[in-house]
Amino acid sequence: MDAFNDLIVQVVQLMPKSVVGFFSKKYIAGETLQAAVDFVKKLNAKGIYATMDVLGESVANKEESIQCKIQALEVLEAIEKNKLMANLSIKPTQMGLAIDEQFAYEQALELVKKAAEYNNFVRIDMEDSPFTDKTINLYKKILQQYKNVGIVIQSYMKRSYDDVVILNKIGTNYRLCKGIYVEPASIAYKDRQTIRENYLKLLDAMFKEGNYVGIATHDKPLIDAAYKRIKEKNIPKDKFEFQMLLGVREDLRDKINGDGYKIRIYVPFGKDWYAYSVRRLKENPSVAGHIVKSFLTFGRR
Repeated sequence: MDAFNDLIVQVVQLMPKSVVGFFSKKYIAGETLQAAVDFVKKLNAKGIYATMDVLGESVANKEESIQCKIQALEVLEAIEKNKLMANLSIKPTQMGLAIDEQFAYEQALELVKKAAEYNNFVRIDMEDSPFTDKTINLYKKILQQYKNVGIVIQSYMKRSYDDVVILNKIGTNYRLCKGIYVEPASIAYKDRQTIRENYLKLLDAMFKEGNYVGIATHDKPLIDAAYKRIKEKNIPKDKFEFQMLLGVREDLRDKINGDGYKIRIYVPFGKDWYAYSVRRLKENPSVAGHIVKSFLTFGRR
């Protein structure tokens, strides 16, 4: 099945950009900030929260990184102006982490400071393994000055439990996900069930110390297991939320929302949608299969 899924991804990558864009738009709010704002308003109308992200990761120079920061500031301003139930997600490499760690810190700090002025929050995303330590260090440094900041932990990384033991001690606000980057087996679990088991081990550790957790998954067995833990441990609703990607498992999204739990949707937007789309397809071949199926069905109309 994995080989078949990989083949589907390769097929999608060979499709014209316009075709991929047509069928990927379900997973992206649009190219402009206004399009993203309009989309978040629709989610908010259903009682669903959002985290907004300007697409794009690694930058070539400081000038590009500064532009990314300016765009992120505009997102915070738009959230405040429109009174959206939303916060901001940022990629550390967008802030220049691959260029200069001090520069990236200053960039991210400016965003967290502005968010604090708006009584809002910034999530620092986790990227691939070369940046794990640098990202954690960036988060810790900012947390010393501002509390309205959180980080992401990936359950497929073998180091994650040790990271959580340390991060729990400083009152970390987490997004817990499985992990999306291709990593070597020496540092990352490859077996689906092992990743699930580690996810729940990490969730238990976070809950045990009273840390806030964004339970980020579309995996129903994990969601069911989280439900069970929340009820058995009587976890207060102000200590967790569920999180999902835009356009994925909307049935589960609506069920969680209907069950009275807070649900937050990752809302990406921007002109760099194609690179995001292809990466998401690689991470989730079932989405690629959906695009191929939709394309073939469309062609028969």
